[in-house]
Amino acid sequence: MTPDELSVVRQRLEAFAAEVFAPLSRSDQRVKGVTYLRGLLLDGRRKSMQPMAERLGVDHQGLQQFVTTSTWDTAAVRARLAARAVELIEPVAWAIDDTGFPKDGTGSPGVARQYSGTLGKVANCQIGVSVHAVTDTASCPLDWRLFLPESWDVTKAGPAAVKAAKAQQRKRLTNAPRAAAPAAPTAVEVDVEAVTEAARRRRSKSAVPQGEGHRPKWMLAIEMIDGLAGHGLRPPLVAADSGYGDSGPFRAALDERDIAYNVQVKGETLAHPADATPAPRAPSGRGRPPSRTRPDYPYDALSVAQHIQNAGRAVTVTVSWREGSKGTLTSQFVFLRVRPAGHRITPDPDGSLPERWLIAEWPDDQPEPVTYWLSSQPADTTPADLIRTAKIRWRIEHDYRELKTGLGLDHFEGRSWTGWHRHVTLVTAAHLFITMLRHDPKADAPA
Repeated sequence: MTPDELSVVRQRLEAFAAEVFAPLSRSDQRVKGVTYLRGLLLDGRRKSMQPMAERLGVDHQGLQQFVTTSTWDTAAVRARLAARAVELIEPVAWAIDDTGFPKDGTGSPGVARQYSGTLGKVANCQIGVSVHAVTDTASCPLDWRLFLPESWDVTKAGPAAVKAAKAQQRKRLTNAPRAAAPAAPTAVEVDVEAVTEAARRRRSKSAVPQGEGHRPKWMLAIEMIDGLAGHGLRPPLVAADSGYGDSGPFRAALDERDIAYNVQVKGETLAHPADATPAPRAPSGRGRPPSRTRPDYPYDALSVAQHIQNAGRAVTVTVSWREGSKGTLTSQFVFLRVRPAGHRITPDPDGSLPERWLIAEWPDDQPEPVTYWLSSQPADTTPADLIRTAKIRWRIEHDYRELKTGLGLDHFEGRSWTGWHRHVTLVTAAHLFITMLRHDPKADAPA
């Protein structure tokens, strides 16, 4: 916003801030909260503290103290923001994703050379995992977690370094010239104590809480869902890409919580046909009873890609799901009922696996399917509803783009755990305020 546009909505911003910053016990903290929001909302290339303070005409040290060392609870503020967002947006789903924060140094919490889908490559970055309330026309973040790689976990940094060194050795041997005599593997030497101590020092400098360690991203997502449930918020459905959908434990955790999902998976994901039935296990040999008594499926599971190929292009259905910038979005899809399999999926006591929707997008101009999903939505769900929820997570990319380019999500230059979480919380508040202006036909200024 320009200064003039911001001045028009100044009273509304202050009323909004008074509500979401009510958990802050001190009035000076609430004032600085409003000031920080104004800095995020104002036009400007950088939304780090010093440039914002210069545009606002305030002392940047005051903003820095508010974000890094002041005592206030981000969880309480996020809970208010999440409740307000869900009430405003009335989401059809919660979408889960993660985004990369490129960094030059090594001191920011969680920074490491790791793959970022946002950057499309391995880079030196932080990864933030987030949950968003989404519809076809609006969305807003509900919660955030900072992903800690194994190198930031004192119990896992040493073993991870040994594993990485062995992988590098295998790569060197594999890439050695074929004419050269094959080199015998040598013992990998890693100073585990030094690696562990380095992780301990990084954590201390960034003030990473003692109980925080490396956990898979899907587990961070489930923790956020459980945390929001503690505030009476429950997703109507969870949507996620294959980084989460490929995890059998993630899908099982949603099943345990009776939360429907529509998640992308890779074509290699295994499944049995819906009409497959488990059979009693055969004796182990010489009349001995089977080592396990639970029935099992007599035939090997096939990849979901093979299931779709077996069904063939003749069963594709044309479905439209929303209006895009160039008109109605339409494609061709295959819908099958299957029973997802895999060693990490626990069958029912009778050995049966639950039925799920297998969805594949197979456009007329493509020789094979381009995307696969598994969905636990009811068997009578229409193709239009299945595709709407499968495609709904496009809103997350819109969120990340606006949060970063417009509101400075990845502009935070501090190196503390607390500072990162406070900054993303304040950016979330600014995003929700803009979303409120867009939803209000009486809004006095563009957003």
